[in-house]
Amino acid sequence: MSQTRIAFIGGGNMARSLVAGLIADDHEPDALTVSDPVAEVRSRLAETYGVHTTDDNAAAAAAAEVVVLAVKPQAAPEVCRALAPHLQRPAPLVISVMAGVTEAAICSWLGGETPLVRSMPNTPVLVQSGAIGLHANAAATAAQRNLAEEILRAGGLTRWVDTEADLDAVTAVSGSGPAYFFLFMEALEQAATAEGLDADTARLLAIQTALGAARMAVESDESPAELRRRVTSPGGTTERALGTLTDGGLEPLLARAVAAARARAQELSQLLGADA
Repeated sequence: MSQTRIAFIGGGNMARSLVAGLIADDHEPDALTVSDPVAEVRSRLAETYGVHTTDDNAAAAAAAEVVVLAVKPQAAPEVCRALAPHLQRPAPLVISVMAGVTEAAICSWLGGETPLVRSMPNTPVLVQSGAIGLHANAAATAAQRNLAEEILRAGGLTRWVDTEADLDAVTAVSGSGPAYFFLFMEALEQAATAEGLDADTARLLAIQTALGAARMAVESDESPAELRRRVTSPGGTTERALGTLTDGGLEPLLARAVAAARARAQELSQLLGADA
């Protein structure tokens, strides 16, 4: 894959993170092109990664085998319609990292049977630790699916979902999920200061504890439930703390939060695809 010609339409955080991950995985910078209207963005990408840059989307996509749509969702209709005439050669694989923009809308704007993989990355992609949901339309071949997975693995863990609608659940769990954990860390930090720890110590302990728990969960063959049981001694401090959280309704509250996030993701998808 190191020579696959990839064009990124949009040079924001998500595109920059994938470029960095690809180059770290030994992809040739000379095979990567990023199109962005902002000269400062282009200059920074060229200087940092040695990739080609341009302010012409059509020129970026002209010879690409893969086109990554990484613009703001609100800009998608205009950008895709302008690209459409330039993607009718043997059609390149199109990968969307745009939140909430449906496959039907993208294909309508691009015209024709576009091989498309829609993805739902989350912000830890910025540190190559993302959780990325993927769904391919019927026009994408098995080889193109594999290629999309290789590219997006530059940003972290990838998982295919069975239906496009499942991406709304991915949005609610991993797309919004970092904020849930940040909120928990914030609350733990505040609780620690209330118990008398200084602010710096409270923050470091909360963050490191979250990191350690996550690493244990990733590296262990045991489920999070089993790991929780192992650190919960009968009659101990952890059991009492967890009982307080359970009595306060933590589990059903989180379930309602995820359901609310999924409902909002569905609403936004309908709005963004309204003019398809």
